[in-house]
Formats: sequence, structure tokens, C-alpha cells
Amino acid sequence: MSRRKKHKQDSEEKADIDLTPMLDVVFIMLIFFIVTASFVKEQTINVNVPDDDQVNQPPPPDSTSILIVVNAADEVEIDGRRVDIRSVRALIAQKHAESPEAGVVVRAHEDSTAETYVAIADAAQEAMGRFNVSLVPYSDRASRRR
Repeated sequence: MSRRKKHKQDSEEKADIDLTPMLDVVFIMLIFFIVTASFVKEQTINVNVPDDDQVNQPPPPDSTSILIVVNAADEVEIDGRRVDIRSVRALIAQKHAESPEAGVVVRAHEDSTAETYVAIADAAQEAMGRFNVSLVPYSDRASRRR
């Protein structure tokens, strides 16, 4: 009987597995993947925004600018009427034909998305053949001051 107990204890001691080499390999692989990983750089749009001390008023209506207003719900207005984002290019092309030197001024609410601005800027570039788009942000606080 004592042999059976002794044999049982020997088999338990032999069943231990040393995990140190496996951990070494895992750490070496982790270091390899961290060093060789390529990090994705986000593309951004450089936008010139006026200072806060400047009044954020749109240009007067008799100006040669094409004024496009975007509210907080991303609804687009040209000449005071709401238009679909898909028809912006055609309307800009029509207004550009009337006054070729006109630039596009986008008066966008601070809660509107950048996707809407980019869609308008792309449409203006396609319609006019050059990039002449200015961004004038506004907020509800600025609207109450006037």
C-alpha cells in the first residue's frame, strides 16, 4: 500500500508544467507586434475659423457671395429656402453662372456635422471648378446676442 501512495505522489509531482518558456515566447511576440505595427493617421480638414471676438455675421445679401446656411439638424438653406443636399451642386452652378467671381460662404451651426460641410464644399468645387469655400460657424448663443 505504501508503494501505491508513493507512486501516486510521484505522478502528481511529474504532472507540473513549467509555463515560463511559454510566457517568454508570448512576451517576445507581443513586443514584435507592437514594434512592427503601423499606426493609422487620421486625415483632418484644415478650416480657417474666425476668432471669437469677431462678429459671426453672414455677408450682406447684395454681396457677391453664395450664402448657404446649415442648421443644427443638418438642413441646408439657400436663399432662405430649404434644399436637399443632392441639389446643392446644381444651385451653386446656377448662382456661379450669374456671378462668376462669387465665392461660397457656408454658415454652419456648431452642432451640424462635418459631413454636411464636406458635401457642400465638394459640390461647390465640382460646380465652380475651384475651391473657394469659407466656413462661418454660429451658435444659438451668438444668435441671441444680436
